[in-house]
This record gives sequence, structure tokens and C-alpha cells, in this order.
Amino acid sequence: MRWGETLEFVCEAGPGDFIFIPPYVPHQEINASTDEPLHCVLVRSNQEPVVVNLDIPVVEDPEGLYWVDPIHANPEA
Repeated sequence: MRWGETLEFVCEAGPGDFIFIPPYVPHQEINASTDEPLHCVLVRSNQEPVVVNLDIPVVEDPEGLYWVDPIHANPEA
């Protein structure tokens, strides 16, 4: 998990861990593993999806990074 105005803070969570992000704090869920899928539960307190793209330098090149879950297939499979 990255969070902060420029995603400057980082922490890792493992099985059974809980991370609370207060409302309106910029954050990014990421998979730190290059060879294992990420399984997590995201809970929001509102039904409205809120996405704000930040105008900050790219932390990692988004080419080749995919959201893979039961709804979104892995394009490399």
C-alpha cells in the first residue's frame, strides 16, 4: 500500500493484516510480488466509486501492469 500526497509512504500487509486509510487520503493498492497474485478485500464506506488520478511522477511504468481478478482475465495467460 502506498499513500500520501505523492504516495511517499509505503507499508506491506500479509495474511490477516488490516490497513485503514482515512477518507480522502490519496492511496494506491499494489501487488509487491512479481510472481504471486494479490488477494485482498477492499471495503469502502460509500457506494460511489471515487477515483482521482494524481498528477505526480510515475512510481512504476504502467505498461504491462494489469488488474487481474475473477472479472478481469490475465492478458498474458
